[in-house]
Amino acid sequence: MLSAQFLLTAFVVVLAPGTGVLYTLAIGLGRGRRAAIWAALGCTVGIVPHLAAATFGLAALLHTSATLFTVVKIIGVAYLLWLAWQALRSGGALSVHANASPEPGLRIATRGALINILNPKLSIFFLALLPPFLSGNPATATAEMTLLGAVFMALTFAVFVAYGAFAARARDWLLGSERIMRWLNRSFAGLFTLLAGRLALERL
Repeated sequence: MLSAQFLLTAFVVVLAPGTGVLYTLAIGLGRGRRAAIWAALGCTVGIVPHLAAATFGLAALLHTSATLFTVVKIIGVAYLLWLAWQALRSGGALSVHANASPEPGLRIATRGALINILNPKLSIFFLALLPPFLSGNPATATAEMTLLGAVFMALTFAVFVAYGAFAARARDWLLGSERIMRWLNRSFAGLFTLLAGRLALERL
């Protein structure tokens, strides 16, 4: 059931830079390794509702309900634009600066979780990704989907922690240049804005 093909596919999917990776990198650069781990945890937890939806068939409802899909999408777009503003604003949650004040890990994780929770395409994505790797036995389908989802989550957390650790190691060097920090903040803001635009264009 846990075939090498599934593990490779899941690893490639997780490794590809996306919104969660961008958030974890921003937190790692702005607040260090411990905060990046919280960010990785939040992004991982944020895929649980989508895995559950795919496992129990709720993703099909989202796929067929244009209204529900649109509502979640609009909220998701607004949230990504808010994150873009947080990267630009002095002292914002995602801004990279030398004197970042400590922030509760749970707050960092919650922001990361919302990034994935408010992406309606994830449920449909898991509905397409996981079933081809099932054994074909209806009696064990739910258990198999749950196991595959758990493995995907573990890979997500491990890869995101690695991204965050890399960003945290670069933090001390980058914080020595005001010019680089301004460039990073503008880059993160621009990327989150682009991701918001891409989500806004998503269709069923």
